[in-house]
Amino acid sequence: MKHRIIVLGAGYTGAVAAGRIAKRLHRDDVDITLVNAEPDFVERVRMHQVAVGQNLKPRPFSEMFAGTGVELRLARVNSVDVDRRTVSVVDANGGANGDSNGDAEELEYDTLVYALGSGWNDLGVPGVAEHAYEIAGRPGALRLRERLAALSAGQPVVVVGGGLTGVEAATEIAEARPDLAVALVARGGLGDWLSDKGRAHLRKVTDKLGITVHEHAAVTGVEADRVTFADGETVPAAVTVWTAGFAVHPIAQATTLDVTGTGQIVVDRTMRSVSHPDVYAIGDAAMAMGPGDKPLRMACASGVPAAWQAADAIAARLVGRKVPSTSIRYFNQCISLGRGEGLIQYVTADDRAVNAALTGRLAALYKEVVCKGAAWGVANPTMGLPTRRRRVVAAREAVVPSGSAAEATV
Repeated sequence: MKHRIIVLGAGYTGAVAAGRIAKRLHRDDVDITLVNAEPDFVERVRMHQVAVGQNLKPRPFSEMFAGTGVELRLARVNSVDVDRRTVSVVDANGGANGDSNGDAEELEYDTLVYALGSGWNDLGVPGVAEHAYEIAGRPGALRLRERLAALSAGQPVVVVGGGLTGVEAATEIAEARPDLAVALVARGGLGDWLSDKGRAHLRKVTDKLGITVHEHAAVTGVEADRVTFADGETVPAAVTVWTAGFAVHPIAQATTLDVTGTGQIVVDRTMRSVSHPDVYAIGDAAMAMGPGDKPLRMACASGVPAAWQAADAIAARLVGRKVPSTSIRYFNQCISLGRGEGLIQYVTADDRAVNAALTGRLAALYKEVVCKGAAWGVANPTMGLPTRRRRVVAAREAVVPSGSAAEATV
């Protein structure tokens, strides 16, 4: 019988993993099902562009995975039972079979790849869920897009969160809508994780775009027309964009998987669950260690190499070969500051800023190449791999049990 592999989530990591597994294994031996709620790939790193009205190239999964043997199942994941090896799903348009009653269907697996990613995190701040906008996914970006388009000149937009997402959102909005009064709220200093050169350039760009920066400010409340800081100060906000953090999908925390306090699945160096060897977790959903034994941050730069590692580990264990090791390290942080400006901050392997940084128009072009390359990699996850698919040793029983002699080769 065929070995059943289910991949949950078709973001950067899930889509790459599914395609790479398909390339590694013979389709007569495995059934690969990719479960996702949307029919098109979402370039999450470009959601700030969508929010200001830019249109992205459609990337339908039906075209990406044509002829690969990967079956796309358009559905939402309700729950996962890792002890029974089942996943409960509801079709994206309603019930399990397309009806409107929302009945769930159970899918059985032999190997599960959990790549459900993360969404926005309101951090429990009063009023955020009711009044703020987010750009963690396409629905949120489109909702913000509609709201921004309705704003008249001079109205205030407040972006809360001084990290990469917040900086990119604030600069994109300010460049696209110079008639709006855009403010950025950072809990620390502006770009305090960057090098001196990087911070100086970021401040230069925000000044040029007319962005008001509130540094060392903690937001304690969001209302329909204002944001309140911990010291009691309030600033007007016709629109509040919340980018202060991400939270992983809650499904894993409801299982018997070993997870962290934030719900990330604890994995080994091959992205395999430390508690359930038939489950792999990649991307934002995984607590994986990188260089210097530091946790990998939630980023495409972490998730894609993790997807390669998981896919190669699954294939190797199924065909009875030694599990290869993928180096997961950082090289730079790529930040778009609108369409005409950018910042490439070079970093150490464990993601600490060094003195070198690329700025200006060349950095913007660099970031654009990176974004296009990431999307291309999703559409072509098998490039560079041998064309010969290897045969599975024993379809249902081939997963190497944890602690075995074969596992010791990892």
